[in-house]
Amino acid sequence: MKSILIIHTGGTISMLENKDTGEVTTADSHPLKDVTDRLSFPAHIDEIIPFSVPSPQITPQHMVEVANKINEASGDYDGFVVTHGTDTLEETAYFLDLTVVANKPVIITGAMRSANEIGSDALYNLLSSLRTATNNEAWNKGVLVVINDEIHTAQNVTKTSTSNIATFQSPQYGPIGIVTKDDIIFHHTILSRKIYPVRKTDKRVYLLKAYAGMNGDILDALHQVKPDGLVIEGLGEGNLPKDTLKALQRIINEQIPVILVSRCYRGIVQPTYGYDGGGKQLKDMGIIFANGLTGPKARLKLLIMLETTTNLEALKETFEKTY
Repeated sequence: MKSILIIHTGGTISMLENKDTGEVTTADSHPLKDVTDRLSFPAHIDEIIPFSVPSPQITPQHMVEVANKINEASGDYDGFVVTHGTDTLEETAYFLDLTVVANKPVIITGAMRSANEIGSDALYNLLSSLRTATNNEAWNKGVLVVINDEIHTAQNVTKTSTSNIATFQSPQYGPIGIVTKDDIIFHHTILSRKIYPVRKTDKRVYLLKAYAGMNGDILDALHQVKPDGLVIEGLGEGNLPKDTLKALQRIINEQIPVILVSRCYRGIVQPTYGYDGGGKQLKDMGIIFANGLTGPKARLKLLIMLETTTNLEALKETFEKTY
């Protein structure tokens, strides 16, 4: 019999609906804690609640705490399941993917409907995650997101709808596997994974989204608070309005790493265009292009990387690879 640790962190999966008002909010106790005992799930299961917060309140410090608990307990369990709110689930999943050392299954799941709502997906997603965590094929695949009968990689998954239970998708790549009534089926695998074990993150890294008519004002304002790094979701293949260039150059001149991703959710940034603000010019200025990451995930990766190096060439080499 395998041994699994469930780490509950809060979110809708831990909340209840007020039947009088329809409001969904935190409960006095986790409605799914110990539920597997009553279902006789075929594994030894321990459960802990290190904290319980709605996912908009999750910080990198919370993520570090979960990663540390998994790393410290990796010798005692065959797999791990983390329950989490869906708003920032993809960020915590990716953070864990970069920092958890164990090659054992680490599954993160949540719910779009609280445990007592009609059509709740809470218990089903938890059971699907436990089934995946006890499956031998889930080893050596990094952190996986299991939700709505699908298995996604932490790097590619993103929340695509505010309320639909099929909200989690992996644009361009699709799920790595599926959950059926009888089996856990993997039809893709990951090619490589790079781990950066850190026990803290205290750098200041900011995220901006580019827009039509953007100028240098907001960049100059950010420059004044002395950031450790900056991530920008650029336009298209990785372009910016030309009026941002002078402010960006001032930041780059101080050896502050600037990472560029696209605000598009498909494709990767490339130095294709040579006009003012085009990707070729941005790369020549020293802006680092991130291969295939969203803005929030690139920010987390930079936070983690800055705990180990501030060398711009090392950062460039790391971000230009998938991992």
